[in-house]
Amino acid sequence: MTWRWTSACAVLLAIGSSAAAQQARELGVQATVLASSPAVAVAGLYGALRTTARTRLAVTAGVGATDGRFAWRSELLAHFLLNPRSTTRPGIYGGGGVAATGAGGQAKGYVVVLLGIEARPGGSSGWAVEAGLGGGLRAAVGWRWRRR
Repeated sequence: MTWRWTSACAVLLAIGSSAAAQQARELGVQATVLASSPAVAVAGLYGALRTTARTRLAVTAGVGATDGRFAWRSELLAHFLLNPRSTTRPGIYGGGGVAATGAGGQAKGYVVVLLGIEARPGGSSGWAVEAGLGGGLRAAVGWRWRRR
């Protein structure tokens, strides 16, 4: 299982890095909550690369708690932005990818699908809110800084 995750991540990062020199980069902070049994709450870092005007490869990594124990979660997601150049209005995006969550010495992998809205996707920074599925009902909020 570990080899498959590593291979999938390497392929997606290689595809994204081919356009890295000319595209926007994003950094941010994000909190994610999963309504699962037991619930998981993590907070961490977000990084993304806009591979084209409408597409983005995003990586998140966070730590938190589940059922009173230490937990971690990482995600590798692809987003499709509906209005990526807007500097005054919020933008909607959809996405999907993979996630890994661990607690108590055990790790699990999930497929993630989501819908999100972010403030001024063409601006220099803004908030983001996401809802979806991936290891339970998934909700995330964050702040992103963009550099072109």
